[in-house]
Amino acid sequence: MDFTAQDVKALRDSSGAGMMDCKKALTENDGDMDAAKKWLREKGLAASANREGRDATQGVVALTVVGNVGAIVELKCETDFTAGSDLFKGEAEALVALVAEKGTDAVAERTDKFEELKVTLKENISIGAVERIEAGEGNDIGSYQHVQGGRGVNGVLVEVEGGSPELAHDLAVHVAFARPTYLAKGDVPDDVVAAERATLETITRNEGKPEQAIEKIVDGRINGFFKDVALLEQPYAKDDKQSVSQFIGSASIKAFAQVEIG
Repeated sequence: MDFTAQDVKALRDSSGAGMMDCKKALTENDGDMDAAKKWLREKGLAASANREGRDATQGVVALTVVGNVGAIVELKCETDFTAGSDLFKGEAEALVALVAEKGTDAVAERTDKFEELKVTLKENISIGAVERIEAGEGNDIGSYQHVQGGRGVNGVLVEVEGGSPELAHDLAVHVAFARPTYLAKGDVPDDVVAAERATLETITRNEGKPEQAIEKIVDGRINGFFKDVALLEQPYAKDDKQSVSQFIGSASIKAFAQVEIG
């Protein structure tokens, strides 16, 4: 029996299952709507769709470096019990290996496996952040993965030019704990700086500082803001008497990425 796109939509609306699952259900059951609904229930796909609105604040951060390519994938779930399971961690590792090999869009190739995982583990499971850095010729990729409870929860990649593998690794460790948002202060968008300056000016006025001193005080606090959010401006974690920029010397950081659960 043939079926139309409207039939697929109607099945999706009534079952809560995904569009591709509904299409497969109708295909498997010759377009019979009632049989397709039963098929979705038996496969657990309708039930998994009903979990989509539940919070998924736990998960795994998988990381791999293969040659000059580094990749990170965040796989999210509802509970730390599921996050620590071998099945869940295995899927995260399969996804990150695929991203390293083929690129960030390659996660779509595991859609069927991903849907099966939702049914098997009976939780709202989703792919979070996906990052990939392919280092330029002669550059080094450093990585760091913080493991907690037997699973990765914080992953970092850093590409360095004119340095060494050891320097790249040390920078990755720094990023993991300092959590910069931007590489350099020049990368911070003007509107973000303007909003922060306005907030700092209000705070300074509320503290009762003299009017003639406000601009200078706010300038100093903006510099402190840059030290919080810009990697090169941050005090280096292992020696806070020098900035990251001073620590790396003549080397340069070409790119970095950090993914953290929560």
